Amino acid sequence: MRGKVLLFWGGILLAMFCAACAPADSETAENSYQLYFREEDLSASSGGDVFRTETVELAEGLDTQASVEALVEGLLDGPQSELLRGTLPASTTLLSAKVEGSRAVVDFSAAYSTLSGVRLTMADYAVTLTLTQLPEITSVKITVQGQELAYRDKQVFTARDVLLSSEEDVVGTVDAALFFLNEEGGLTEEQRTLDLYEGDTQAAAVIRALEGAPETKGLSTALPEGFRVRSVWQEEDTCYVNLSSALVDGLSEDLPLGTALRSLSQSLCSLEAVSEVRFLVDGEFEERYGSVDVSEPYTA
Repeated sequence: MRGKVLLFWGGILLAMFCAACAPADSETAENSYQLYFREEDLSASSGGDVFRTETVELAEGLDTQASVEALVEGLLDGPQSELLRGTLPASTTLLSAKVEGSRAVVDFSAAYSTLSGVRLTMADYAVTLTLTQLPEITSVKITVQGQELAYRDKQVFTARDVLLSSEEDVVGTVDAALFFLNEEGGLTEEQRTLDLYEGDTQAAAVIRALEGAPETKGLSTALPEGFRVRSVWQEEDTCYVNLSSALVDGLSEDLPLGTALRSLSQSLCSLEAVSEVRFLVDGEFEERYGSVDVSEPYTA
């Protein structure tokens, strides 16, 4: 799927195109990831692609922090293709890369601070889109010599900040009731018609919408900061939601995990084709996810 990337930055709407924003194919090697670069000749990409990707295969057995470091170094090394160009200044070096819960904190040398405006936005999101492919990473913070860039409006980035939306790619819609938190802390449904893209599923569209913001004033997401669904699929009338055990310790405690799972299950069960939801942890059936009992299916 080729989707338009809309970057909202400092009050400016930047329209870019991404040639590989869809999740990797299920047959792709587990340790293969996409490095995000830009077209060498941006004038030739007017109305076309700006971001493009190259595949890199990481060594087996790397932990999350080592994987973060390897992916960032891949971005710094630049693309193999002469038609592509890195978004980071050539003299930039990686000073450190840490993993704090589900957040990657990347510290660059002073050369990164020479970026501003659109060039800074492109670099920030090239790093973010690359690193949030790791199942344990849901957000990225980028600093320069240990300091935030004061002229940024935003210091922490997520893949959700990059909205894929192109009317040409919409192949259908589905009606769903999404459950968000009301001001009293309970779950309230919001009726929505969700767009379906090429290769999309109804369940994936629901998850994507829940990870975004509600449209109704007074409602807010029920998902804790750092919460992420690894994968979702449907078999007959059962929807399976795969969660990551690595994220539990890093989740924000502001929102109860049980409420988040109810938000997911009730929203998915609002689909006509779904009658129950089963939660898995790292692809396996478990008794609990954190403090929440997930041994039994959630039903409509």
